[in-house]
Amino acid sequence: FDSLPPAHYKETMNTILVWMQQSETKLSMPQVAVAEYEIMEQRLRELKALQSSLQEQQKGLNYLSTTVEGLSRKAPAEVSQSYRSEVEVVLGRWRKLSAQLAEHCQKLEERMTKLQRFQNDTKTLKKWMAEVDVFLKEEWPALGDSEALEKQLEQC
Repeated sequence: FDSLPPAHYKETMNTILVWMQQSETKLSMPQVAVAEYEIMEQRLRELKALQSSLQEQQKGLNYLSTTVEGLSRKAPAEVSQSYRSEVEVVLGRWRKLSAQLAEHCQKLEERMTKLQRFQNDTKTLKKWMAEVDVFLKEEWPALGDSEALEKQLEQC
């Protein structure tokens, strides 16, 4: 019995595997080009929540690693190797998931910054176009009014 992990080990392993599967599914959703800042903010909040959840699950992962290390000292080599392999697969998926999550957050934050800049530039351009439209609709000065013509030339 010393070579078998405690019941808590299996529970923790199942919890982490289910959590990773759900998280991988969330991250595998196709990234859609979104032009609405609010939707991007919502997605970023979801990704940040997933990162927090990842950190909370880290305790369980540490427990699995520690338990397998302890088990490897007591159990026969083949049993020990079996559990070590199982944990290595989980750790590999964990690292990949963690990296994907960080990358998604970074890309989304960059896109949000670009979108915000684009929206600000668009507002500025629309304001300028409105001012130009008003200018173009102004009445042209009389041909003999050189002072008014000079003023309009400066505005152009």
